[in-house]
Amino acid sequence: MTMNEQESIKNPMPGPEKPEMNMPNEAVSPWKEAYWQLRKNKLAIVGFFIILFFILMAIFAPILTRQSFETMDASVRLQPPSSEHWFGTDYSGRDMFTRIVYGARVSLMVGFFAVTGALVFGSFLGVISGYFGRWVDMIISRVFDIMLAFPSILLAIAIVAILGPSLQNALIAIAIINIPIFGRLVRSKVISIREEEYIMAAKAQGMKNGRILFHHVLPNSIAPIIVQTTLGFGTAILEAAALGFLGLGAQPPTPEWGRMLSESRQYIQSAPWTVLFPGISIMLVVLGFNMIGDGLRDALDPKMKS
Repeated sequence: MTMNEQESIKNPMPGPEKPEMNMPNEAVSPWKEAYWQLRKNKLAIVGFFIILFFILMAIFAPILTRQSFETMDASVRLQPPSSEHWFGTDYSGRDMFTRIVYGARVSLMVGFFAVTGALVFGSFLGVISGYFGRWVDMIISRVFDIMLAFPSILLAIAIVAILGPSLQNALIAIAIINIPIFGRLVRSKVISIREEEYIMAAKAQGMKNGRILFHHVLPNSIAPIIVQTTLGFGTAILEAAALGFLGLGAQPPTPEWGRMLSESRQYIQSAPWTVLFPGISIMLVVLGFNMIGDGLRDALDPKMKS
C-alpha cells in the first residue's frame, strides 16, 4: 500500500455535512402549562369575570351608591325597581341596590377569612397526619371522621349556638366545619408523596422533617389545595347565607344577602324583587367560584388534560 493510500485512509475526504439535529424544545413549566390550559377554558374565564365584577363592586361600593344601607324611609317602602331605586326598596324603605352592593363586601369577606382559616389549620393537620402516620394519624383522622359525620350546616348551627349569633362567630363556625375537608385532602396527598424516592433521599441525607415538609411535601401538594380553596369560597359564602337566613349570622342592620332573604321571605308575592336580587347575587358568586374551581381542576390534573 502506498503512502498516499495510507494517508487517505487516516484522513478521509470530508463528505457532505449532515444537517444538525433539532434540539429538543425547552421544557415547559407545569404552572405555565396549567395557565395556558386555564386560558382555553371559556367557563373558567366567565367565572373569573363574574368574581372580578363582584370584587370591584365591593371595593367601589361608596362610589356606586351615595345612599347608606342603613337609611330607612317608610314613605317609599316596598317600591318596585325604578330610576331612583334600581333594585327597588325593602319593607323598611331601604334601597335594595345599596344593600346588595355593600352585601358583596360581607359575603366576600366571610368567604376569604373562613376559607383561609380552614386552609391553614386543615393543611397543617393533614400534613402532620399523613407524614408521621401511626398514632398521630389515627387521632387526627378520627377527629376528622367525627366532624364529617355531622351534616356541615347542623354542625355550624351548633357552633354558632354555643358562641352566640354574629357575623364573626358564623365565620369561625364555617372555618371549623371546613377544616376536615382540607385536612383529609392534604393527608391523602402527603401519604402518596412521602414514599417517593426524593423524600427517602432527603431523609438519608439527614434533612430534618420540618425542612422536608416545607421544601418537598407541601410544594408538591399545592395543586389540589388550590382547587379545593377555590371551590371552598363558594361553599363558605353559601353556608354564611344559610346561617344568615336562620338569623345566626350577620345581625341587622348589616346587609348580608342571606339575612336579606330571611327578612323579605314574607313579601315574596307582593314584592318579589326583595328576594330576587339577593338570591341572584348568591347564585352568581357561588357559580363563579365553582366555574373557576372546575377550570383549575382540569388545568392542574394531568388526567384531565387533552
